[in-house]
Amino acid sequence: MGDILADESELLGLVNEYLDFAEFEDTLKTFSKECKTKGKPLPKSACGSLRDSKSSIIQKDLLAAFDSGDQKVFFDLWEGHIPSSIRAGDSLAQKLEFYLHIHFAIYLLKHSTGRPDKEELDERISYFKTYLETKGAALSQTTEFLPFYALPFVPNPVVHPSFKELFQDPWTPELKLKLEKFLALIFKASNTPKLLTLYKENGQSNKEMLQQLHQQLVEAEHRSMTYLKRYNKIQADYHSLIGVTAELVDSLEATVSGKMITPEYLQSVCVRLFSNQMRQSLARSVDFTRPGTASTMLRASLAPVQLKDVPLLPSLDYEKLKKDLILGSDRLKAFLLQALRWRLTTSHPGEQRETVLQAYISNDLLDCHSHSQRNVLQLLHSKSEVVRQYTARLVNAFASLAEGRRYLAQSTKVLRMLEERLKEEDKDVITRENVLGALQKFSLRLFHPRRPLQTAMIRDGLIFWLIDVLQEPDCLSDYTLEYSVALLMNLCLRSTGKNMCAKVAGLVLKVLSDLLGHENHEIQPYVNGALYSILSIPSIREEARAMGMEDILCCFIKEGNAEMIRQIEFIIKQLNSEELLDGVLESDDDEDEDDEEDHDTMEADLDKDELIQPQLGELSGEKLLTTEYLGAGRPSHLSPDGQTCQKQLPPVSAKCPPSSLQGGHAWCSRALHFLFMCHRRQVGRVVASRTSGRASPAPSGGPEPA
Repeated sequence: MGDILADESELLGLVNEYLDFAEFEDTLKTFSKECKTKGKPLPKSACGSLRDSKSSIIQKDLLAAFDSGDQKVFFDLWEGHIPSSIRAGDSLAQKLEFYLHIHFAIYLLKHSTGRPDKEELDERISYFKTYLETKGAALSQTTEFLPFYALPFVPNPVVHPSFKELFQDPWTPELKLKLEKFLALIFKASNTPKLLTLYKENGQSNKEMLQQLHQQLVEAEHRSMTYLKRYNKIQADYHSLIGVTAELVDSLEATVSGKMITPEYLQSVCVRLFSNQMRQSLARSVDFTRPGTASTMLRASLAPVQLKDVPLLPSLDYEKLKKDLILGSDRLKAFLLQALRWRLTTSHPGEQRETVLQAYISNDLLDCHSHSQRNVLQLLHSKSEVVRQYTARLVNAFASLAEGRRYLAQSTKVLRMLEERLKEEDKDVITRENVLGALQKFSLRLFHPRRPLQTAMIRDGLIFWLIDVLQEPDCLSDYTLEYSVALLMNLCLRSTGKNMCAKVAGLVLKVLSDLLGHENHEIQPYVNGALYSILSIPSIREEARAMGMEDILCCFIKEGNAEMIRQIEFIIKQLNSEELLDGVLESDDDEDEDDEEDHDTMEADLDKDELIQPQLGELSGEKLLTTEYLGAGRPSHLSPDGQTCQKQLPPVSAKCPPSSLQGGHAWCSRALHFLFMCHRRQVGRVVASRTSGRASPAPSGGPEPA
């Protein structure tokens, strides 16, 4: 009982402290009166009183130093008791501190009866000048404060018209009043009552835990449903198999006693072993009287069955979607961009994904054809880092598909915006990775409209940007490094690109030779390809010989594998050649477009490291789209039973990083083989078509070669 009373007394004290802090004066009086009436006296808050007393002393000392002009004492107290986060981040605090420095700088000029002490005045002016050059420099672009930066250099500020206001009587009292209000606000905020502290700490912790538990519950429910379906299917197959096995055992026993098995009976047993979709066709078309037919069909049934009837996803209200992408809150924009990207990345390859992409393109989802100043593509320049990143991810997802690349390439506006975003992102973040990935896909050799885009990239100086970034490869992520080198190689295959490299030949060769020894071996084929290509320019060959490139390459021959050794040997032959390769490599700007079909590659990195998670009750993904943005058109494909199928996209799972690519050398080797074969054909004076060296498509998860 005593413990309960003690806890109750402490709780009453917490309530009393909060009411006092929040200035609920009438409520506090009523609460105190009722506690007294019920015989429950309120405890004295020793901690609160001590805090209040200490805060009061600090405020008085600061104001006393302000009045006496004691600069050192004031700013010692100021820096010791005003949090640095407020002094550095709060604009009100910064402005007040600026005027306080002016107050102490001119204090002697305002309060000395005779001529002020020159040494002390010079010391104060020097202190103020130091402040202007350090902490005060942040306000130098503000019109309000700009005139005061001349104050230390004016011989007699008292008579200067720019500082007339400082020496008028109301200026100091008004500044003191601002200081008093600021201190009262700051120290009140620092004396947070214990009840509020407990609420914030526990509330935030509980909120985060609830969000985490909610997300885990959604994932667990999804896994549970998947496993339940698998279990039911396995159980049904097991029961069917046991029944068929029992019948076959009976049949074997019957054959022992001389009873023959009829083809009709064998057919009925075999049909039961196949899936429902195959039973009718098998019963009509397969002749089980032929020896080996039944066993052959059974073995064939073990092969994976392709799902033929994948439902189409519901159509959306794209007008409403685009309106909210432009005018909605940053959080809504991010969830919409994420959901639209997931529709592409998690849809089934084939008709379902093609339908999603065609819907995006026909409704001009990214506003590629819009001439309005406010459009979806402008989200690449949003102030929100999440919105910028998710826009870049969506653009990269478009660029991963052939039709998506054609849609984006219809206007150079997209390319210009991506280049701007690439150069403005000063950190190696996911936004820059996705922008770089999209640009690299624009440069693919199998991408038919690539030529004007490649030309624009080269003319816009993208090669120079890539060379600059690749000077410090250890500061780059694997994704950025691989895509940067792959893009550089693709641009260097163009004669305009090689000529651009010739302008900074020494730097380009140094960067590429350094990359030859990089620990990321995935980039070696691209580096080799870029080197071989640019060495067709005589001026670059001369520069390479002058810097001892052959010796550098020979070092890697000793350490490389057979494929790398073969490629480096071709590079050395190119380095030592004396003539222009005027056929295949020099006339690539006039080349006919490839006839080969473009390839789609939806890489895993598009959905890695998601920045946002839905809070409790918040919609996201396909649920957000089908709940808030369902279109008026026919929503989906019909299932066999005539009911409308609506597929709920699965949660995005964690994806492997780009460094875990498999077969990285293999899918680039054909592009390099093309370059090296050109050398062989040139030696034999045989002019060959470039179409003989098409690059193989890249596997999911990595950049594609030119």
